[in-house]
Order: sequence, then C-alpha cells, then structure tokens
Amino acid sequence: MILVTGATGKYGAKAIEHLVKKGVKPQEIAALVRDPAKGQSLQDQGIELRVGDYTDGDSLVHAFQGIEKLLLVSSNDRGAIANRTIHHTNVIKAAKEARVKHLVYTSFAAKPGIQDSAIADFLDSHAQTEQFIKDSGIAYTILQNGIYLEMILPFVGEKVAETGVLLFPAREGKASWVLREELAEAAAHVLTTPGHETKSYVLTNTESTSFQDIAKDLSATLGKDVRYQSPPVEEFQATLKQFGVPEMYIGMLTTWGRAVAQGMIDVEDSTLAAFLGRKPTTTAQFIAQVYNK
Repeated sequence: MILVTGATGKYGAKAIEHLVKKGVKPQEIAALVRDPAKGQSLQDQGIELRVGDYTDGDSLVHAFQGIEKLLLVSSNDRGAIANRTIHHTNVIKAAKEARVKHLVYTSFAAKPGIQDSAIADFLDSHAQTEQFIKDSGIAYTILQNGIYLEMILPFVGEKVAETGVLLFPAREGKASWVLREELAEAAAHVLTTPGHETKSYVLTNTESTSFQDIAKDLSATLGKDVRYQSPPVEEFQATLKQFGVPEMYIGMLTTWGRAVAQGMIDVEDSTLAAFLGRKPTTTAQFIAQVYNK
C-alpha cells in the first residue's frame, strides 16, 4: 500500500490523482489526514483515510501500519522553519518504527552555498531532513523540486494587468519554474516504477526564466506592455507598505525576490522531462493559461 501525507493539500491530492491514473487501485492508496472530514472526497473514491498529525509521533506510527511506500510531502507550517524539520523527523522516525519499506520525500532544488542564501533557513531544513532520511536506514528517494510556477502569481501581484508594472526585487536573476501538478505526476512515476531507491533527483525545468522574461510573456498574453522594475529591497518594501500589504507577506516576497536575484534557484535539469515523457510546462505557457481568460 502507498500512503501520501498532506493528502488534502494541492500537491498531495494531485499525487493521488496521478497514482490512480497510472493504474494504482484506490484501495491500494492511503491518505494521511488530520481531519477526516476534509478527506471525504478521497474516501468517496475508495481511498483509505489514515488519521495522523506531524506533531504526534504515536498517531503517525499507527497511521503507517501496513504501508510499503510513503510519500512525505514536506510540511508547510507557517511558524518557525524549525517546526518543519521537527515534523519531518517525526514522520521518518514513525516510518521506521512502522517498518515502511520505501520513503519518498519532497525536498527543494537549489544551488550549493545555502548558508549565504536569502532562504538559508528554508534550505537548511530540507538539507537536515535529507540527511536524517539517509541516516535512518529506510530505502529512500529524494525529490528536489523546483519552485512552483504558481508562485509567480503572488510575486507579480494581483494588479499587474491593470498597472502594466511588474515590481519585484529579483534583479536579473532566473529560476527554474515548474508546475506543481507535474511535480506530483513525477512523484507518482517514482512510486510506481522500479529502480529509484537511494536516488536523489533534481526536478526542475529544462530552461530557467527571469522576471524580464515573465514581463514579456505577460505583455504578449495581455496584449499590453508590462514593464519589469526591480527596485532596491528597501524601496520595494516601502512601496508595499504604502499599499497596505501585511508585514508577513512583505517579508515573504522580499525573501524570495532576493533568492531569485542571487541565482540560488536557477537549476536547470532534464530529469523531470524524462519522468513526464514530455517537456514540462513553460513559464510562457503557464502565463497564457492563467491570464488569457
């Protein structure tokens, strides 16, 4: 049996969907949920719900009984980054105790030198989790996923079509944007095909793009000129404050803008394309799908 954590989230739900598309019977899939009510649609498909919480090791051990393969979808806890690492280690310890045979983990793709990155804490959490998995003795596969194409939407802002201005402090940096659903499809591929044990895969796009490129794609799709502006961080933050953007979001946008500017997530790779059997969705295709409505 295959168990997917974070099963009611956007990534986990798509991973389950693609497992079924690849011929896995719903009765052979389990979904880890905190609230069974939120998993009703999965249960209606014949998927077994297992109740557990990343913060409760005993609940995880119970939930993982009889599980052969486990897809650990990384925690999205909005508290301290350290919380995520604790969540992950709780899952790994429980998986070992429950004798899970193969653990697949959704990590993150970045260039070396994470200690100098704007997202150092975030990357360090993944690095610590990867090492904990390797030290656990469980057969593993690590999926180092690229940054989601969907993240472009909050980065460019809700009013970009109206203002014609893309304001983001990424300078000329590039990122290897990938569609979340295609990453979930790749995970389903790994879970349903042999030969992936003790492997780490970089799952990014074959071509990175900059915010200059994104502005051009927006211009083409919207039929109007969209200008990219990359102000200094302090000026960017001051502008967002003027528009009443909450501090939490200002911090998030600034952090990721700096990470793109540093080139930390400009990691091109062909593995995802090989797993999908086609080229991943491009930035231009994604923008056309979202804005050409």
